Amino acid sequence: MDSDTIIAVAATAIAMGSLWVSYSQTKVAQLHNRQSVRPILQIRRIKAYDGQSAGIRIINAGLGPAIVTNTVVKLDTENLGQWRGEAHERISAPLPIRPKVYSLREGSVILAGQSTYLIHLDEFDDAQHGWFWDLINRRLMVEVHYESLYGGEDFNVTLRPR
Repeated sequence: MDSDTIIAVAATAIAMGSLWVSYSQTKVAQLHNRQSVRPILQIRRIKAYDGQSAGIRIINAGLGPAIVTNTVVKLDTENLGQWRGEAHERISAPLPIRPKVYSLREGSVILAGQSTYLIHLDEFDDAQHGWFWDLINRRLMVEVHYESLYGGEDFNVTLRPR
């Protein structure tokens, strides 16, 4: 082999190595960008004392907005459909006091840092409203499917009965 061939092969190897490094860095940057706007939803049961509210709260503890793609609600293992009007009515109808509810429809956005009750009573008292705590603690299951701005991830969070 003459020196021109060796130089050509070395230049090609260096170019291919540079291309591989560039591709790898692009993939890492894309992953970082996705993670930097990832929503992280949490669902919690909240029971405050001294006449404060109680209920189920959804919180976006992530860095980006969560876009709701689907919800599932079960009461005593019976599927009530999605977390909106029909399910709210079936949950609330037999109760002595109608709790306040917040619907999550497909396409609803939960902003980064946003926290809101899905269902709650404003003035909760253990002695008077034990039935409500039993409902949200032992009978109600809520599952929320969501994605980030990039879409297609199908993240989900579930609050299961205890």
